Amino acid sequence: MEWLGLHFFTDLPENGHLLLNCSHNPFLVLLAYLVACAASFGTLDMAERVGHVDNPTAQRRWRWLGAACLAGGIWSTHFISMLAFQTPVAIHYELTMTFASLLIALVASLFAMQTLSHAQLHWHQYLLASVWMGLGIALMHYVGMGAMRSEAVPYFETGLLVLSIVIAMGASLAALLLSRYLRNGSGMFHQWLKYAACLVLGAGILTMHFTGMAAMKLMLPTGVAPTVPLDNNPMQLGLMMAVITLLVIGSSISAALADKKLQHKETDLRRVNALLSELDQARVSLQQVAHYDALTSLLNRRGFNQIFAEKLAEKTQNEGMLAVIFLDIDHFKRINDSLGHDAGDQLLTVLANHIKCSVRSHDDVVARFGGDEFCILISIHHRDEARHMAQRIMQKMKDPIELAGRRMVMTTSIGISLFPEDGKTSEELLKTADLALYQSKETGRNSLNFFSSNLKTRAFLELQLEEELRSALRGRNELVLYYQPILDLQKGKITRLEALVRWQHPQHGLLAPDRFISIAENNGLIGELDNWVLRQACADLSLLSERGYPELTMAVNCSALNLARDELADEIESALRSSGVAANRLELEVTENALMGNISSTLVLLRQIRALGVSLSIDDFGTGYSSLAYLKRLPLNTLKIDRSFIQDIPKSTADIEIVQAIIGMAHTLHLQVVTEGVETVQQLEVLQKHGCDFVQGYLLSAAVPISEIAAVIAGLDQRNLFNPLSLAGGKDVTLPKDPVPGRSGPTSVVRTIR
Repeated sequence: MEWLGLHFFTDLPENGHLLLNCSHNPFLVLLAYLVACAASFGTLDMAERVGHVDNPTAQRRWRWLGAACLAGGIWSTHFISMLAFQTPVAIHYELTMTFASLLIALVASLFAMQTLSHAQLHWHQYLLASVWMGLGIALMHYVGMGAMRSEAVPYFETGLLVLSIVIAMGASLAALLLSRYLRNGSGMFHQWLKYAACLVLGAGILTMHFTGMAAMKLMLPTGVAPTVPLDNNPMQLGLMMAVITLLVIGSSISAALADKKLQHKETDLRRVNALLSELDQARVSLQQVAHYDALTSLLNRRGFNQIFAEKLAEKTQNEGMLAVIFLDIDHFKRINDSLGHDAGDQLLTVLANHIKCSVRSHDDVVARFGGDEFCILISIHHRDEARHMAQRIMQKMKDPIELAGRRMVMTTSIGISLFPEDGKTSEELLKTADLALYQSKETGRNSLNFFSSNLKTRAFLELQLEEELRSALRGRNELVLYYQPILDLQKGKITRLEALVRWQHPQHGLLAPDRFISIAENNGLIGELDNWVLRQACADLSLLSERGYPELTMAVNCSALNLARDELADEIESALRSSGVAANRLELEVTENALMGNISSTLVLLRQIRALGVSLSIDDFGTGYSSLAYLKRLPLNTLKIDRSFIQDIPKSTADIEIVQAIIGMAHTLHLQVVTEGVETVQQLEVLQKHGCDFVQGYLLSAAVPISEIAAVIAGLDQRNLFNPLSLAGGKDVTLPKDPVPGRSGPTSVVRTIR
């Protein structure tokens, strides 16, 4: 078969002369191999660019550039190798056929780059693509050989011809697979692997060409005289073609490398932008966490203070007014204790919404300071605006709330301070609003109060008293105990004393407990104060024993806060041991409310105290829970009837019946009964008639210091205590004056700790 002057699948003619003395220029062969390797490297780079670019236009541009590199490289390799071919006859090339072969190479290369544009192909697709690419390369090769013109006629050996086509297909398949494998790699190993792949592909391209050349046999027809080859300087032409091709490929590779760096920079820039975006989101999140409350989404204290400072600067410049409204939910702790913290959180969320609904606009600042404390900052023109806002909030708070299957109504206490009247800085205004809030709590809660200067004065005085009370507890010998006698109505003599603490203040004189007990309770000093009272009372009882009163018992009051301390039993035991007083001579008085605060833990502690041998008395009975269910569970010895049931006897029949019922109930529970606040003979007669065990009050004596108690006891013992008139000496009873100035009744001085 003859095609383009080439004879395929045809036997050599019998007549003619076979040219055998053909050779190749080794330098041009090596040069062709270098061009093939460079073309392979450029093609792999272009394929990598196509795979890493997202823009369709840029992908199309890199496909064309890669096709140009591959086509130019294969075509240049082919013709440099043809120039390396040396024969004894003159050979020249037809220009049209030469450019036709270049066009075929370009079409095959475009098909190859189009195939490499797909991110993932199946094996059969790669095989099919390699077949078409191999056929295109073979067609380019043999069309290029068809451009040769000489006296000799080329014949091709069938076996080597087929082998050259198979080699072209194999090289194409290798190029596709290597490009797929090397597309997403990076690093030094990846680069060396790419270099090795280029050497292999270049060898494949060159092997295909020289296999085709080996298949060609040149026959000089009989009678044709060979033309002497012209010296066209093939070396110079091959070098020029190689240089041009390498420059084109090198420029393409440089462009690919530059684009790769730019893409890396763009990727880095996108990564940096993504990180900056994440940082902005993180900053916003941190700002949200730092300035907003997670539960209610309201501002927290830090966020509030920041806006507060801005508002203060604005109002200072414009001479405007601000109101700070401090809120505290009344008895919120009961919700957490009874329904749990989850229910408490739900309630806080609802109440926060109530507050937000009550404010006027976005200019009003609402914040949660923690727990159940909220604060509102509003701009006002006159004082009543703050009052109306607070009243609106209080009314909104009373809306019924469904929580944990219950329907409840909450109330709030509110304190208000005004700028610039009550302070010029945020610290001053918050402090003054807090003082006003404290005043609202003290006056029964569910109320509002504006700050006044006397609140600040009282707060300053309390702070001063706190500091001085700490010093007094550290040994300044200002705390003293007074003792009030308790009459045993069965024996007719004084058998008990109640220890009552006083503070001999160097500036304010003798202070009753109500002036400093609350300070001690609010500042963590009550445990230390109670322990001092306990030890001093035991020491004084030991002293009285030495003076001839070995059977006296001592009653000491115990704070509700101190009753919650596990160390109390150990402190009582230590005080008894250090004073040498028997445990049965000490009685601990606790109030009903203190006992019922946490009945389970209180019961354990009371049993520990009873195990020491110390007696227990329930004080102020009738003013608290007065629950028989609890009374029968508690390890009590004594019950003290509060003076509120005594002061109207004998005029009040109802009070007499109540006292009679309490005495009867106590005796049924095997409890002794002490009635405090007895001030008249008539009261004493009623109590004797109904079986009361002990009485104390101003009818017997006011509380006196340890230096006077022996004389008081001796004076009472000299009288006939079973004859009520003897207490008055046969005359009208004149009550002794209260040693604490400004107090009018006995029970105002017999309370040690409340």
